[in-house]
Amino acid sequence: MANVVPPAGLTRALAVQAMVYAVGSGLFHAGSAVFFTRALGLSAAQVGLGLSIAAGVSLLGTVPLGGLTDRYGPQRVWAIGLVLNGALFATYPFVGGFAGFLAVVVALAAADAATGVARQVYSINALPPAERVTAMAYQRSSLNVGFGLGAVISGLVLTVDTIGAYRGMVWTIAGASLVTALFVRRLPRLPQVARPVEPMGPLAVLRDRPFMAVSLLSGLLTAHGVLYLTVMPLWILTHTDAPKTVIAGLVLLNTVLIVLLQVRVSRGADTADGAARASRRGGLLIAVSCLVLPISGVTRGPLTVVVLVAAATLLILAELIQSAGAWGLTATLPPDDQRGAYVGAFRLGEQVQYLIAPAGLTALGVTTGGWGWLPMAAIFVLVGLAIVPAVAWTGRTPRLGSPALAPAMTPVS
Repeated sequence: MANVVPPAGLTRALAVQAMVYAVGSGLFHAGSAVFFTRALGLSAAQVGLGLSIAAGVSLLGTVPLGGLTDRYGPQRVWAIGLVLNGALFATYPFVGGFAGFLAVVVALAAADAATGVARQVYSINALPPAERVTAMAYQRSSLNVGFGLGAVISGLVLTVDTIGAYRGMVWTIAGASLVTALFVRRLPRLPQVARPVEPMGPLAVLRDRPFMAVSLLSGLLTAHGVLYLTVMPLWILTHTDAPKTVIAGLVLLNTVLIVLLQVRVSRGADTADGAARASRRGGLLIAVSCLVLPISGVTRGPLTVVVLVAAATLLILAELIQSAGAWGLTATLPPDDQRGAYVGAFRLGEQVQYLIAPAGLTALGVTTGGWGWLPMAAIFVLVGLAIVPAVAWTGRTPRLGSPALAPAMTPVS
């Protein structure tokens, strides 16, 4: 239980707020498609277009919005972002037409980008270096508990299937955001961080080539999510004799193992070298899962299910270990006075992955009939092996805005 229930103190407080927030997120992710079409009367094409535009806003705004965290402090940006998030969700039932939907979904994408960076920066700044990765692991475990509760509630909403139920759903999500904002306001205040009199520009971090290389490589490794939630189900449906219910079982397996194992497998990732090695192990495990999964295309009956569970377990372990590595990199590589901008830049790699992985990995894994899993495995081997020297390169290179600025510092207001 020590690997599931966080210890008392700030680590537990951060995990509790994560679970409360995740209940709303899980509720919306499970029921949003039906809400958009049934309650707002939008077509599937309009929903897809709006979400794509919002993703583009999130991609473009991650770095400058991360800079807000450096300027105003992570706790303030986090709380304001959650209040905006709640207010925007509360307006959803009153949206009329595609233009209103687009305005809300784009504003939500910007608020989510800002709060995501601020939440992570607060967790890093508020805890000693040895506790940061563990605390983020507890948060992720709690997030999955919240996601599961939200999904259960969404099932009840979808069963009722009335406009009133869908409106109640988004208002519940708005309430969860506001409650989380209250949690955040009650968290311990952080000491002021000294900043240069002339801080970096909002996009200057993009010139830090070693760090951006790490961001890209680490972001590519997050494609394990696309493999698990998109490519693997399509493979099961089109190339195996396994029943469709196996897909739901594998999703449940993912949730359970994250809750039980995330903290345990995160040990050792609290230094830059340890985080790099964890990222490498994650990439290699993804590659092994890519070699095991296609075997299910030639097996039959119960053996197919066994192979699928084995491949899924490898991919889940890869996800757990790679996530810990990413947290360790964001906790150790950015400079203290520019952490928001650097964490925002680190997230760009994941955003790039979302642009290319769904189509690219589906084409390789599903449409080739099976041989595409071999080059896919090779890609993840190369990415996993490359991230260790990339992190070493980053360690040998001073971060932008870091050298000898102590005499010219001024505290954040």
